[in-house]
Amino acid sequence: MSSPLTGTRRDFVAASAAAGAVATLSAGAFAAGGDAIRVGLIGAGGRGTGAVRNILQAEQVIHPNAGKVEIVAVGDVFKDRAEGAVRTFRTGRDYAPFAAQIKVTPETTFDGLNAYERVLNAGVDLVILATPPGFRPQHLEAAVRAGKNIFCEKPVCVDATGARRVYGLVEESRRRNLAIVAGTQRRHQKGYIETIKKIHEGAIGDVVAARCSWNNNGIWFNRRQPGQSDATYQLRNWYHYLWLCGDHIVEQHVHNLDVCNWVLNGHPVRAVGMGGRAARPAGAPGEAGQIWDHFAVEYEYANGVKMYSYCRHLPGDNDVSETIYGNKGTSRVSSYLINRDQVGTDDRDPYVQEHIDLLNSIRAGRPLNELRAVTDSTFTAILGRNAAYACKSLRWDDALAANENSMPPNLTLDSALEATPAPVPGSWRLPARA
Repeated sequence: MSSPLTGTRRDFVAASAAAGAVATLSAGAFAAGGDAIRVGLIGAGGRGTGAVRNILQAEQVIHPNAGKVEIVAVGDVFKDRAEGAVRTFRTGRDYAPFAAQIKVTPETTFDGLNAYERVLNAGVDLVILATPPGFRPQHLEAAVRAGKNIFCEKPVCVDATGARRVYGLVEESRRRNLAIVAGTQRRHQKGYIETIKKIHEGAIGDVVAARCSWNNNGIWFNRRQPGQSDATYQLRNWYHYLWLCGDHIVEQHVHNLDVCNWVLNGHPVRAVGMGGRAARPAGAPGEAGQIWDHFAVEYEYANGVKMYSYCRHLPGDNDVSETIYGNKGTSRVSSYLINRDQVGTDDRDPYVQEHIDLLNSIRAGRPLNELRAVTDSTFTAILGRNAAYACKSLRWDDALAANENSMPPNLTLDSALEATPAPVPGSWRLPARA
C-alpha cells in the first residue's frame, strides 16, 4: 500500500523516522523510545470500542511486528458496558491480532459517573474520550489538567457554556505540549486533503458559496425499560436528549460543517435557520426524547460567503456531502471532484489514519492539537441549531456569550430528570449573556 502521509500527514514523515530520539514531553505524555503508549478508554459504547480497534490498527501500521500501544484501562458510567468492552477486546474476532496489547484488568475496569477520573489515574499516557458529548467539556478539562494526550470524539460540547469551557483549554493544552486529535476524520482522509488543497490553490477561483448535508433515515431509539430512573434511561438513550447529544445537527452534521469551515479557513459569524420534529416517536419527552428530525440553516462567513446546511432523519434519499462553488468552477468535495475531474483518492481508512497521525505526532515531539478547529465546528453546529430553534438570525458572538448550560446539576444515576418538550420553532429564546 502506498504511504498515507500526504497533506496533513506529510508532517509526520520525518516524525516516524525520528521517533526514537524525541525530546522530553510534558508530564504524562509519551517519551519516545521503547516505551509503550498506555491507553485508557472513557466511554465504552460502539464508538469507543471502535476507536480502540482503530488505534491498535494504526499502531500495527507503524510497528507491524511489535505494537507499542497497550490498552490498560476502561471506564463507562455503566458496569455492563465497561465489562462488556473488556470482554470484546479479549474475545472479539476484530481484536484477536492485538491480544498481547490488551492489558486491562478487573482493577482497571471502572464504572460510575466518576469512572473517567479513575481511568485518568490508572497510569495512562493517552485517553480516548467517547462518552455522550454532553460530558466532553468536563472530561477534556480533566484530561488536560492531568497532562494526558487525547483522542476525543466530536462534538466537544452541546451548549455555549461547554464551548467556552473547551475554548479555554486550547492554549492550556498547547502550553502543556499535549496532542489532541478529534474524531473529525475527514481532515486526515487523503482524498479530502488533496481536494481541499486544490481549492485553496485556486482550482475553482474565489469561493462564493457552499452547501453541505447529512440527510438520512434516522438513528436508533431505545424504548424505556421497567424500573429505569430518568437519568439511566436518558443516558442509555443519549442521542435523543439535548443535554447529552445537542441534537443531531451537533452530533452528526458537525462532520460536514467542519469540512466547510476547513475550506473557508474559519467559522461563520451569523446563522438563520428553521426545522422541527415531524416524525420522531410520539409521546412525552421523558419517553420519546427531545431532538428534532430536520434542520435547514443559512450561515454567513466574515467574507460574506453563504453556506447552506441541511440535515434530517426522515425517510427519503440519502445525501451526505459537501459542495463548494467558486467563480471559476465547482467542487463536490465529498466525491473528490473539481468540476468533472477526479482530483483525490483514498488509500486507508481515515478512522485508522487519524490515529496514525496522532501517534506519530506524539512520538515526534510535535503533538497535533485540533481542539480549536473541532470546537469551532461544534459551535458552528450549535449556532445553527439555536438559530433554527429561534427562527431568528443569531450572531456567533452573541450565541457564544449566552448563559446556556444544559448539564443537570448534582447528577446521579438515580436522578429524577424532567425532560422538557422538544423546542417549538420560533418559541425558543437565546438565554441572556452569562
